[in-house]
Amino acid sequence: MKTTANTKWNNAFLALVFALLYLPIFYLIFYSLNAGGTMNSFTGFTWEHYQAGFEDTRLIGIVLNTFLVALLSALSATAIGTMGAIFIYYTKKRSTKNALLSLNNVLMVSPDVIIGASLLILFTLLGFSLGFSSVLLSHIAFSIPIVVLMVLPKLYEMNDSMISAAQDLGASSGQVFSRILIPSITPGILSGFFMAFTYSLDDFAVTFFVTGNGFTTLAVEIYSRARRGVSLEINALSALMFLFTLLLVLGYYFIQQYGHNKRAQQLKAIGKRAGSDKAVKRG
Repeated sequence: MKTTANTKWNNAFLALVFALLYLPIFYLIFYSLNAGGTMNSFTGFTWEHYQAGFEDTRLIGIVLNTFLVALLSALSATAIGTMGAIFIYYTKKRSTKNALLSLNNVLMVSPDVIIGASLLILFTLLGFSLGFSSVLLSHIAFSIPIVVLMVLPKLYEMNDSMISAAQDLGASSGQVFSRILIPSITPGILSGFFMAFTYSLDDFAVTFFVTGNGFTTLAVEIYSRARRGVSLEINALSALMFLFTLLLVLGYYFIQQYGHNKRAQQLKAIGKRAGSDKAVKRG
């Protein structure tokens, strides 16, 4: 009875937390469809705020810039982060491994404002012009630790005996890397890519510091328009951004489920094979 009561309180607390988080978002989406043009009262249904956004050529350019930065930074961070995770995994000296993991974790928990300000100072000292390149490099920098954290658990789950067996059979380092190591950690790599893409797409604080006058992203543009006054076009933009992020999260979830199911099937097949081998030996 006590366990049931605790479960109910836990569920109630979670429901309250999710309500506080999602109700403002749904409120924003609801009024993005308001024909009245304000958030005071709902007077009718309309798509005109979304239509106005799609007809704004400057806004379309900003959206394309945002997706381009997110895609390039996610691809670059995934490649660098995967190599970094493999390097950490194969580092034999424990103190060095712990130091590298600590540095990675520090970047994960550092406030975005601190990271953005630090990168701004760095670019200024180097005489680096602010714009597309500075935003892209910044997004790569804060996405790498995310990829490392996604890939490392898959490396620790990997069966090292497969690599040893392949090396004993004469496989080269390149063959072991491409045919055994990478396929084993592919779910982690995909998870890292999706997380890096989502973080880059939604980032505001770091981008706000390192963006130049001639370049901006969707998050910074929404903030700039919101400062000029309440407009339901901002609601529409925010709603589209939220829905796209939600689709990415769902994609990440299904990839994770596919990876778990595939691993379970492989373990089941190995178990059946081991059972049949034992039966043959007994016979």
